[in-house]
Amino acid sequence: MTPEEIAAGMDGVLGPWPGGQGAILPAPTVQNHAAFLARLPDGALACAWFGGTLEGKSDISIHACLLNEGATRWGPAARLTDDPARSEQNPVLFTAPGGTLWLFNTAQPAGNQDESRVFMRELQREGDRLVAGEARDTGLPPGTFVRAAPLLREDGAWMLPLFRCNPRPGIRWTGAFDTAAMAVSTDGGATWAVEDVPDSQGSVHMSPVALQDGSLAAFYRRRQSDWVHRSESRDGGRSWSAPAPTDVPNNNSSIGVATLPGGWLAMVCNPVSAAQSGARRASLYDELDEGDERPEAQEGCGPIWGVERGPLTLCLSRDGGRSFPVRHVLEDSPGTCLSNNSLDGRNKELSYPVVLPRADGGLDVAYTLYRRAIRHLRLDAATVTALCA
Repeated sequence: MTPEEIAAGMDGVLGPWPGGQGAILPAPTVQNHAAFLARLPDGALACAWFGGTLEGKSDISIHACLLNEGATRWGPAARLTDDPARSEQNPVLFTAPGGTLWLFNTAQPAGNQDESRVFMRELQREGDRLVAGEARDTGLPPGTFVRAAPLLREDGAWMLPLFRCNPRPGIRWTGAFDTAAMAVSTDGGATWAVEDVPDSQGSVHMSPVALQDGSLAAFYRRRQSDWVHRSESRDGGRSWSAPAPTDVPNNNSSIGVATLPGGWLAMVCNPVSAAQSGARRASLYDELDEGDERPEAQEGCGPIWGVERGPLTLCLSRDGGRSFPVRHVLEDSPGTCLSNNSLDGRNKELSYPVVLPRADGGLDVAYTLYRRAIRHLRLDAATVTALCA
């Protein structure tokens, strides 16, 4: 698809798709990325993402739209944030006990992820859209990022998965020193304590899920572009083992993970690694003209950028996510991501997926379509059941 063809299809209408239905979400911006899905208390499906002209630009803001249960068309996109000095990225939606809906997002100047702040806002539904309240700085350290959904600990504490850029004075951020952590709040998000995941350099986008035996497993994108990594917690998320590789390759791009009935785990990702590809780019933000003359790190984990972000694949596991023998391609493309430009047609990535189980046994999946739009797929229960057979 060309950028023009994608734009022409951004009407939010659910149409036929192999194994279910698909739609391209409406959006007023030319670049749309990093989708997040959440079910609202009234049953509606909410999708949030960031949009603007180019990742890292100050016109990047958080947007969201709604799909009512039983509806066949997504509602209009609503802009939820507007910081004129920062690029607002990586939205996370969380319904707290009591029903309050919160938006967490990052905000950074240009490509300086090591200067990012994490903000939270209360969201409310007004008619066919979400509206946001005032932003509140979480107080998490500079250089903190979010991507995955929070969990509730058995004592009611909120657990918010993080990755930390660990700023180095005089050094430009490239991901070389990124590590994983968990933020914990025992007062409804007013204050947070941060616990680091041991030996996690290069392991980011921590995505924890509950397992059948009562333990937790977390899955990680890898800056080294080698394998999806996994760690465990057997004390309710208070401590975590060091991340170790699974059998799924990773391209230094985001993953989505969810628990399914019957002990299955679903992971949506691009199962491609640097060992399988020669595609490389200097950094995530090498297209930004930001006037940053700081040198890049010569140490750290050695991040690899530019490995293809395609195909988009649903991977299934029956052993708690140690291995994923079932792999089903949801959409295929060359996955080219050497440019973040949304309009010149060079970007072909299918990336940053999020997966959310449905009560009927199906799955909702949302992801980036060529940096131009967000695509939503709804796999029906029969398709998921057949894959898990």
